[in-house]
Amino acid sequence: MTLDDLRTFVAVCRHGNLTAVARELACTQSAVSQHVRRLERETGLDLLERLPRGVAPTEAGRILHAAAAEGLAGLDLALRRLRDLRDGRGGTVRIATGATTVRHFMTGAILEFRRRHPHTSLEFQTESSSRTCLAAVEAGGADLAWVTIGDPVRGIEQRPVAALRWMLAVRRGDPLAERAELRLGDLAGIHHIRLPETSTSRVRLDTHLAAHGIRPPATTGVADWDTAKLLAELGLGHAVVPDLPDPSRAADGPLRLIPITGLPPLTVGWAARRWQALAPAAREFADFVESSA
Repeated sequence: MTLDDLRTFVAVCRHGNLTAVARELACTQSAVSQHVRRLERETGLDLLERLPRGVAPTEAGRILHAAAAEGLAGLDLALRRLRDLRDGRGGTVRIATGATTVRHFMTGAILEFRRRHPHTSLEFQTESSSRTCLAAVEAGGADLAWVTIGDPVRGIEQRPVAALRWMLAVRRGDPLAERAELRLGDLAGIHHIRLPETSTSRVRLDTHLAAHGIRPPATTGVADWDTAKLLAELGLGHAVVPDLPDPSRAADGPLRLIPITGLPPLTVGWAARRWQALAPAAREFADFVESSA
């Protein structure tokens, strides 16, 4: 059993497809299969179940995957920090985020971090959802992820930072624009501008609305909250959005954000495999973001 065997097996469990793993690792599908067969010979158990489309870990495979993924991520982090020490570099802090996170939550923290650590790189990896951000941390592709805080995730520590109120974004002059606040019933029947179905925050919002009998009609779909607010400002619909920090927003501008009562806030924050195992620079950057949120 080698590290390459385990790395390949973890990748197979992540993708559920041998061909995709072969492309990722720049090898043949046969080579991927050989790594898995070697592990199966050494454990004496079937680790993968062959499906009509792809593969899935067996019970034994899930046990090995959980242990291997955690161990390899920690080992990769340690090796990266050792290379930084050897080469005299300040290292790299890798962050998985959504499309608008940097603008709304991290601008000041980035400037302060760069001032204090000019030789440490910040590397941002844009993901489409909290789920894929968490997957990047689990796979060792990111040290930190900015996510919608949800149910516990095995092997991941989540650290809440901010609780965001839900607001309705409407164009000034809209019949709802002069309201001081809105109730859930006011959201029924309006044209909603929403994020893709894979967005964790959209899933959370839709679940709360459905619990109160509100199922938005056919909608306009966008990739991020900023685009949703822009379309609402242009009068193309209404957007239920979290109250994101935005110093550039003018109180007398063309967009109104009206609080919605009855919706629990959207809690956002950090995720990491093990907080205490992070490099000091990563923890410091996370603290900078938290202090400015």
